[in-house]
Amino acid sequence: MSDAAATDRGSLVVRGRALPLGQRTYIMGIVNVTPDSFSGDGLLAGSTDGQAIAAAVAQAERMVAAGADILDVGGESTRPGHEPVDADAELVRVVGVIAAIRAALPGTPISVDTSKPAVAEAGLAAGADILNDVAAVTADAALAPVAAAHDAPYILMHSRAEPVYDDPVVEVVDDLRRAVAIATAAGCERASLIVDPGIGFGKTAEQNLLILGGLAALRDLGAAVLLGTSRKSTIGKVLSLPVDERMEGTLATTALGVAAGVDIIRVHDVAENVRAARMADAIIRGGWQDAEERVPDGTRRCER
Repeated sequence: MSDAAATDRGSLVVRGRALPLGQRTYIMGIVNVTPDSFSGDGLLAGSTDGQAIAAAVAQAERMVAAGADILDVGGESTRPGHEPVDADAELVRVVGVIAAIRAALPGTPISVDTSKPAVAEAGLAAGADILNDVAAVTADAALAPVAAAHDAPYILMHSRAEPVYDDPVVEVVDDLRRAVAIATAAGCERASLIVDPGIGFGKTAEQNLLILGGLAALRDLGAAVLLGTSRKSTIGKVLSLPVDERMEGTLATTALGVAAGVDIIRVHDVAENVRAARMADAIIRGGWQDAEERVPDGTRRCER
């Protein structure tokens, strides 16, 4: 078993459920309630609000059936050149969706992907459990007081305004270490913090690849680690492929993330990434003999 698979790293507690860290990789399914997602999966494109809510619930149910452990609901695109959304518009997009998914899937952890305190508060009130803050580094962990007040797990994602680094791995870790310190000073428990290197945010393709090769360094921060590479432009640049043909590249980063000790993988294509992660888990972390209990219905079971 790899050192990256150490099994005594504590647990992340979400919705009263302890998610042990180091035993297996958790899959987070992306539910984009936007008209302009870079990946083309935004549920508001051509839809009314009611249609978007119904589509989001159906997508969430499919993801959970495919093996998603967590669902991430976002109402503002973060693709390059995206149209900024004010808090009121973002609230309209996400609150009803979160409430509907919570009603349909009462036991599934939900994160709200936002950088706005008002949206974070409303998302938690509607049934979300986790705050996913893409501006955690650039805005000095501004959502930390909200997370602390609600005892909610808090995802701190790395980004920079400009892709200027001397050593991307060292500097990403240092920036996240500072954000973690700010969050704990604001009242967040370290055990509730999750760090994300922010692949594609303020980084060139070359810098993203260096960070992906150095993911294990993030474990020095003493927090759970999340990785989000799904369909991203770095994969497209390496493989010269459009966004709808980046599955294999995404799966490669998922497997490498598992090997580096990543705890949560954030993806669009749940079923395929669940299978890749389970296979990588079996190699890196062991315990494949009880995989039958964890593999979703409809997928092939392990042969003994």
